[in-house]
Amino acid sequence: MSASCSQAAAGTELHIRRLGLCDYEPVWHDMQAFTQQRTAQTADELWLLQHQSVYTLGMNGKREHLLMPGDIPVVEIDRGGQVTYHGPGQMVAYTLFDLKRLNIGIRALVEALESSVIDWLGAQGVVAVARRDAPGVYVEGAKVAALGLRVKRGCSYHGLALNVDTDLEPFAGINPCGYEGMAVTRTRDLGIEQGVEEVAAQWLPYLVERLGYQLTKN
Repeated sequence: MSASCSQAAAGTELHIRRLGLCDYEPVWHDMQAFTQQRTAQTADELWLLQHQSVYTLGMNGKREHLLMPGDIPVVEIDRGGQVTYHGPGQMVAYTLFDLKRLNIGIRALVEALESSVIDWLGAQGVVAVARRDAPGVYVEGAKVAALGLRVKRGCSYHGLALNVDTDLEPFAGINPCGYEGMAVTRTRDLGIEQGVEEVAAQWLPYLVERLGYQLTKN
């Protein structure tokens, strides 16, 4: 019988997996399986990827926030939050973390994710903020990064989506994160020219520092 993932520490090792451009559902099911099967000795992982176009609707999501989904598939999933869009040009970071081993709660993880993006944007000369009432990162009122998490057996999955050079048109087909008329932006429109892989590489150290991880070679 596998031990609970929260029973014993295995250090602060973090494995990075770069998955490329992926369909949504297989990755989601892989996250569920990883979380279910992990033990106290399993190192935490961060999965970096992009998704093919998809709308995802959280557990408490209301379908009324799907305005004009058109041909984009809608997947009902097991994270918190309402509806969001994923597509090429968006940096997705899935946080498969043992929160008890990190000695943090879900709110602290949300704040670490938000702060890491805010810090990275600040290093690019862009002022960004978080909102307690609507998790994510905002620049002049427009949302540039969305967050949605699930914790099971003391371990998190799902994570962060940062718009880099994403096509923003599909966001017009929904109320992003359940907010009517919420503006959405991307780093390209904020004067940051780096692509998804470059952004991921530059942002990663900010998250690692926030959570006290040691990166393993991959």
